[in-house]
Amino acid sequence: MIILGATPIGNLGDASARLRDALATAPVIAAEDTRTAKQLLRALGIDASATFVALHEHNEDAAAPALVERARDEDVLVLTDAGMPTVSDPGFRLVQTAVAAGVEVTCLPGPSAVLTALALSGLPTDRFAFDGFLPRKAGERDRLLAGLEREERTLVLFEAPHRLAESLEAIARAMPERRMAVCRELTKRFEEVRRGTAVELLPWAQGGVKGEIVLVIEGARPALTGTDAAVEQVLRLQAGGMRLKDAAAEVADATGHARNALYRAALTHPSS
Repeated sequence: MIILGATPIGNLGDASARLRDALATAPVIAAEDTRTAKQLLRALGIDASATFVALHEHNEDAAAPALVERARDEDVLVLTDAGMPTVSDPGFRLVQTAVAAGVEVTCLPGPSAVLTALALSGLPTDRFAFDGFLPRKAGERDRLLAGLEREERTLVLFEAPHRLAESLEAIARAMPERRMAVCRELTKRFEEVRRGTAVELLPWAQGGVKGEIVLVIEGARPALTGTDAAVEQVLRLQAGGMRLKDAAAEVADATGHARNALYRAALTHPSS
């Protein structure tokens, strides 16, 4: 079968017992960087006799069919440099090929920068969207952020440290009031989480930041329904000095809502 092995994103102690067993016994290890994979084995004190095969973004399309055929007869352990294969890392096309060919795929779960940053952010975790790395080009980055501006789920993004300040400037333009967290060097000795708005975090980032970066951004507030918007309009008129009953009547005439319903909703609104 194909075995996806999640590797430590910083702390070697996060290597699971199942991963250690697989590293010691797998006959074939397909690695994003075979040198990095061998360094991991040495660091964990594992003496393996596996055949190492390179599997990275530049050769995955070509290498996947042969690896899948090989997995019909023997296990193929798939590793990336850190974290979960297929998540902004090689492995997806291999899994896709294996599924199409009817070859079994399993996973050894473990470290994930996405989930670790989300948990540490202090932002809602019940619904979130992961969007990979922010585009390197400013125009593409601005277009992506504009498209995400109304996304109500918590956003998780990767960024390179040397582009962090530039990206925070872009986030500040697109989502100036949105809370966020910048998570750096997760699980490593100098792990750091900075929280605030992009505007508040920008001076720190402009001073120079090193290490692996994950951004977690608060989702947009849910859009008001037609009735909610009408009630808000009634309350604004009331705040401007109009009697509540008159404000409800005016908004009802303009929007087609029932004036009594608007009056009762405005009367019981938390801000009233």
